[in-house]
Amino acid sequence: MLKGMIFKTSNKTEPQCYELSLFGADVVARDEVLSLEPGDKLFLLNVERNVLSGVFEASTKGAHRILPDAWDGRYPYQVKVIQPPDVHNIGRAKEILDSLNLRSHRILQDFEADTLTSLVTSNGVKPPFESNGHTTLSSEATSSPALAKAVKQISKARRERGIAESGDERPSPESTTLWDYPKQSYGRKPKGNNKYAGVTPAFIIYNLIKRYTEPGDLVIDPMCGSGTTIDVCEEEGRKVIGFDVVPTRPDVIENDARVIPLLNESVDMVFIDSPYGDNIKYNESPRSIGKLSAETEEFYDELEKVMAEAYRVLKPGKVLGWLIGDQWVQKRFTPVGFKIYERLIKYFEPVDIISVTRRSQTSNTGMWHNRALKFNFYLRGFKYLHIMRKPLLGQPSSKNRPVKWASYERD
Repeated sequence: MLKGMIFKTSNKTEPQCYELSLFGADVVARDEVLSLEPGDKLFLLNVERNVLSGVFEASTKGAHRILPDAWDGRYPYQVKVIQPPDVHNIGRAKEILDSLNLRSHRILQDFEADTLTSLVTSNGVKPPFESNGHTTLSSEATSSPALAKAVKQISKARRERGIAESGDERPSPESTTLWDYPKQSYGRKPKGNNKYAGVTPAFIIYNLIKRYTEPGDLVIDPMCGSGTTIDVCEEEGRKVIGFDVVPTRPDVIENDARVIPLLNESVDMVFIDSPYGDNIKYNESPRSIGKLSAETEEFYDELEKVMAEAYRVLKPGKVLGWLIGDQWVQKRFTPVGFKIYERLIKYFEPVDIISVTRRSQTSNTGMWHNRALKFNFYLRGFKYLHIMRKPLLGQPSSKNRPVKWASYERD
């Protein structure tokens, strides 16, 4: 079934779109671009002029670096397009797309693409790109009756197909090192079980696979718990294997994470949300690392065995995400996150460290907040997400590299 997509552009990048008959996007829209097929309807949104142009047709499948040098390599996920004899433009594009609840760099359903096509082509024919940055557009397509009709058509089709108007959208990838999620899951289908002790926020796994994997890549979770990683990966078109010492569902394979039954260098990403110590009773298994105290070196020794296995099965250049939290108990603080990091860098190169806000822990109550103030201690407010990469040559790089820093004059 044909579908559609709205590509974003600017006054600077738009001319190459026409000159090369090529549309491109960065890693944020990778999955969407790679899912495009010949015949899909495409639109171009100039975010500076606030103009939507169309209707274009995909002439190839979406791919990585069809023309590697286009836009100086900044938009490597590309699709070749057939330009129509006449390009139609509508102004106030952002406001119109908001009214239709359509977003750029997201796949449009067939009926959404068809309705947007009708709206765009009802406008007058205009030059595809005007260097002065000014375009005079007729108001027919953007008039209230025409827009209201389009909104009704799309809303009706969404209801008939059981597609939510809003709220069930996939989250946007994070751009900072502070991640804060109001709930454990997103979308209509639950990811994992939010009643499971220590359940992983689905947003974390979503962000990692969107940045560091491509559709069809293999992701594994050696400590899969309630299966959040499985649910996110399946929805996003990744292959996935979930292991756990005590499976909670049929699609989780029983296995000890210290010996992963996979071939060397066979995995595209590893995600691990390990025990943070013996603060939670996960199960009765004597093999559970969660029975060991984070105040002992044995705890870290056992988790290092998991790290070594993750290193073995991970392909060179691929990424591991490890979620971990610190511990404060009986007037003693244990920097679990730092200790895990010290072990991880024996095997991996650091990519970054994310601070993930903790919201759902049982201590997030008025009573515990009062105790923290009264007895002068801090409740755990965040977890670490250590993002690590397996070195391409088997060893972390220690070579110095030149860096040019920008300098600014103080007033």
